[in-house]
Amino acid sequence: MEDLGTRDTTPVDYPDFAEAVAKAIVSDRVQRAVLICGSGVGASVAANKFAGIRAGLCHDTYSAHQGVEHDHMNVLVLGGRVIGEEMAHELVGAFVGAQTSLEERHLRRFAKIDAIEARCGLEFLSESPDRNQIQQTKER
Repeated sequence: MEDLGTRDTTPVDYPDFAEAVAKAIVSDRVQRAVLICGSGVGASVAANKFAGIRAGLCHDTYSAHQGVEHDHMNVLVLGGRVIGEEMAHELVGAFVGAQTSLEERHLRRFAKIDAIEARCGLEFLSESPDRNQIQQTKER
C-alpha cells in the first residue's frame, strides 16, 4: 500500500493527485487506487484523462465491485462530502475484494475501450478546427 494523499487540511488541487495515482498505476507500483475529492466528480474526470486509467465514481457497494469485475476499473473515486466514513470503508472493501472477470463479453468490451483509448483524440483533432482559430474566436 502506498499513500499519495495530503498530509493536512490545506486545500489542494485534485488533478495533481489524480496524476500521482495514474503514475503509480501505469508504472505498476500499485494495481488499484482510491481517489477522494469533495464530490468525487472532478477527481474522476481528471483521472480518466490518463491512458490506462479506468476510474469510477461509486456511492454503492454493487458499483464498487461490479466496476472491477465487468469494467476492469482500477481507480475507485469517492466523494468525501457525499458519503460517510462507514460507507467509504464498505466501498473500499468491495473494490479491493473484487476480481476482474475473464468472461468473453467483458474482455470484448474491455478491448473496445482500449481501442478507443488508443485512438483517443487523434481522429477528433484531424476533424476539428485549428486550435489557433478556436482561441482567436474566443478572443473576439
